[in-house]
Amino acid sequence: MAESYERLLLNNREWSERKLQDDPEFFARLSRVQRPDFLWIGCSDSRVPPNEITGTTPGEIFVHRNVANMVVHTDVNLLSVLQFAIEVLEVQHIIVCGHYGCGGVDFAMGQQDLGLVNTWLRNIKEVYNLHRAELEAISDPVQRSRRMVELNVIEQARNVAKTAAVQHAWRKRALAVHGWVYGLEDGRIIDLQSTLESPEDLAPVFRLAPGRDDEL
Repeated sequence: MAESYERLLLNNREWSERKLQDDPEFFARLSRVQRPDFLWIGCSDSRVPPNEITGTTPGEIFVHRNVANMVVHTDVNLLSVLQFAIEVLEVQHIIVCGHYGCGGVDFAMGQQDLGLVNTWLRNIKEVYNLHRAELEAISDPVQRSRRMVELNVIEQARNVAKTAAVQHAWRKRALAVHGWVYGLEDGRIIDLQSTLESPEDLAPVFRLAPGRDDEL
């Protein structure tokens, strides 16, 4: 156990040295400012590292991760990240990225009692119930799971767009919310073509009237 722990520290030293060899000013430049164009809301799954699968470097993506890439309107952690990314970092794109074979999604589609985790999975079950007719028409459980992953991403992207932080930003500048799915089996990202770019992309009941304060 100690060896695996120490390996992380050794890898870090080697990585740092390689970076300095390639670009002596890399860390000095990175420490001065953070100006990413992207906010990534993804799953905590260890097999889906945002920078690696997008070929980006430190400083290019602001990241929030949780089980099954959820955007829950009572999650102060997520909402704080979202507001900071929009108002301070002024990101131009918000990406909600799920992945096929997501354990959180698969557990939410079942009836197993998982204790405290039930509270979180309840949010995913609501998505399943919303699209129950479509999902239960799919006989293959693997394909049903894959479609559920896609539908969950689409709904979470909509949840991002429903927030005051996003809608206030839309009154001032361009901001796009995207839904992506990553394939563990091939390493490819699929754009679900569900981008939201204005309040008109939401049902009228979710559009906030101008003049409201900036509280989420």
